[in-house]
Amino acid sequence: MLSGCRRALPAALRRAVRGCGGGSGSSSRRGVSTSWSPVGAAFDAKQQRSQPRPGQGGGGTGLFGVPELSSSEGFLEAQEKALQETEQLVQKACITPPGPQTVMIFDQLSDALCRVADLADFVKIAHPDFAFREAAEEACRNIGTMVEKLNTNTELCQSLKQLLTNKEVMDSLDPETRRVAELFMFDFEISGIHLDEEKRKRAVNLNVKILDLCNKFLIGAHLPNKIDKHILPEHICCNFAVEGNYIQITGLHADCSDDLVREAAYRIFLYPNAKQLDCLEELLSSRDHLAQLVGYNTFAHRALQGTMAMTPEKVMQFLETLSDRLFQRTLKDFEMMEGMKMKLNPHGSKLMPWDHPYYSGVLRAERYNIEPSLYCPFFSLGACMEGLNFLFSQLLGISLYAEQTEKGELWCEDVRKLAVVHESEGLLGYIYCDFFQRADKPHQDCHFTIRGGRLRENGEYQLPVVVLMLSLPHSTMSSPTLLTPGMMENLFHEMGHAMHSMLGRTRYQHVTGTRCPTDFAEVPSILMEYFANDYRVINQFARHYQTGQPLPKSMVSRLCESKKVCAAADMQLQVFYAVLDQIYHGEHPLKRTTTEILKETQEKFYGLPYVPNTAWQLRFSHLVGYGAKYYSYLMSRAIASMVWKQCFVQNPFDRAMGERYRREMLAHGGGKEPMLMVQGMLQKSPSVEDFVDTLVSDLDQDFETFFMDSE
Repeated sequence: MLSGCRRALPAALRRAVRGCGGGSGSSSRRGVSTSWSPVGAAFDAKQQRSQPRPGQGGGGTGLFGVPELSSSEGFLEAQEKALQETEQLVQKACITPPGPQTVMIFDQLSDALCRVADLADFVKIAHPDFAFREAAEEACRNIGTMVEKLNTNTELCQSLKQLLTNKEVMDSLDPETRRVAELFMFDFEISGIHLDEEKRKRAVNLNVKILDLCNKFLIGAHLPNKIDKHILPEHICCNFAVEGNYIQITGLHADCSDDLVREAAYRIFLYPNAKQLDCLEELLSSRDHLAQLVGYNTFAHRALQGTMAMTPEKVMQFLETLSDRLFQRTLKDFEMMEGMKMKLNPHGSKLMPWDHPYYSGVLRAERYNIEPSLYCPFFSLGACMEGLNFLFSQLLGISLYAEQTEKGELWCEDVRKLAVVHESEGLLGYIYCDFFQRADKPHQDCHFTIRGGRLRENGEYQLPVVVLMLSLPHSTMSSPTLLTPGMMENLFHEMGHAMHSMLGRTRYQHVTGTRCPTDFAEVPSILMEYFANDYRVINQFARHYQTGQPLPKSMVSRLCESKKVCAAADMQLQVFYAVLDQIYHGEHPLKRTTTEILKETQEKFYGLPYVPNTAWQLRFSHLVGYGAKYYSYLMSRAIASMVWKQCFVQNPFDRAMGERYRREMLAHGGGKEPMLMVQGMLQKSPSVEDFVDTLVSDLDQDFETFFMDSE
């Protein structure tokens, strides 16, 4: 997902997201380089330090091939270059007569800033060197501040307004150029361009303050809590990290079989931190002040402009309708979990929030025998990559090739670089695969845009560059990296974002790839999950890494059927998170504390009791990147399901449908209204009721009809 993949940079950068052929490397394919090699082997082999390609020399380069970034000090140089280019482009925009050139200059302006900000946004959390992370953090802050100043620059805005009010010129522009011009004006408006100078300065200061609070909240959301080790029963202490006289609790230990361990982790990890609580309240209050200042009733109204949902009222209609439809099913799921808890622990109490993930997993495993260790040998990382390669080749005419890298280009030696090549269009872009666990690397699966695609002034296309970040185990002496079914599905999900970035080949980088409304951006990634669960797709690549035996269809069937167990309760939990997000970003001042709101919302929209002296919202890191938009996962899932059923369930390798999917949904990035893209694909405009009906019907869908066998 873009979990985390959404960035906190505001306004003009707001849409930036952190987005058969395969194995031969044949040079007969157009645009194929002799430096490319088969993708599967690259991931099942130990990474060797790449040698420079012929003609490259041995001097090396900087991160992502950016010469300045051969050291952390280079961020300052890259930042200064971007700011100088920005100053020149602002002057140029202000003297250019209204026309398509105006939009091109604005997009160059956006590109100059994003080339530094996007890259820095990734480096600040993922680079193993603290000096690089610190320099990248400073660059993010400085570029973000410049963006807010530009979005309140009245002279710059006036140059765009002259274009938008010139009907004759606007009528002569193509639809994408018109939309991009309107999106740039929208960025001005939500930043308060219409305000007087004093209020515009307040808006800039608020945006910068919000950026700082977001960073602070994210850090706090992942900090461990500690407790005197003598307070806990001695027999459970071994489950936690010990530091002197204290035990460090770094997470919820949701998969632990010991009820007491899970309870202790839940109560301690979610124990309220006063500083984090103040940070959240200040963040929510600052967002509301900004929204009110620039003319919106709430931050949610501001955040949802331009999305498929459009308004918080429609989002709440969707969530409340879905919750009502799920209610009875969720109760039955909780009854099953409680029964399993009493069976395994007769002295256990009623079902509690720390029980849901564990006992739903136990029910799935007991009913369908889906122990992950049974599946892992069939899902080596190399085999999964070859599976993706085959799928993209069949659907889209695209192949993935491992590319050699230069010295200094990578931040860690186990990162792989992929070239994405179309059978007739040639090289489309690059994907850096940062897939393996390492110290201080965030444990989250993310897609980051490093450089957006755009048509340059000289007629060449600026190729997109993205990073996919996972947390997979390393290979061992006896086996390659083996994925659980969940890891495999996450890999497909993130690769869906990457293909969106590669194929959203817009003229303007401001709307390239995944730079589109959040509730549409998750559709391509969630759609890939359906492919990842289809036996016809899995059968193309899932082979036992030692014997070569294919994964039996019965095991795939069991895995897919198991996902329906407690699925209503799982979805109800997502509804609860989404409603909480809407309330926090709704009317202010909030009528109660954030913890009191959590308690009330949990009891109404989830059903399991609130645990006193806990504050789950302080760990809800999605409040930063998905503020007022957490509902997007559910709405995107509904659309992805519709696309799957209508277009791919009959044949997941249908090239005609693949091309239609590219043409109607992927190719436009954010350059077309999202609902128009959905209409183009589905031949209808789905309603809130359609979304809810789809999600609920999926809970009952029979495996054999949902993932049809082509035998």
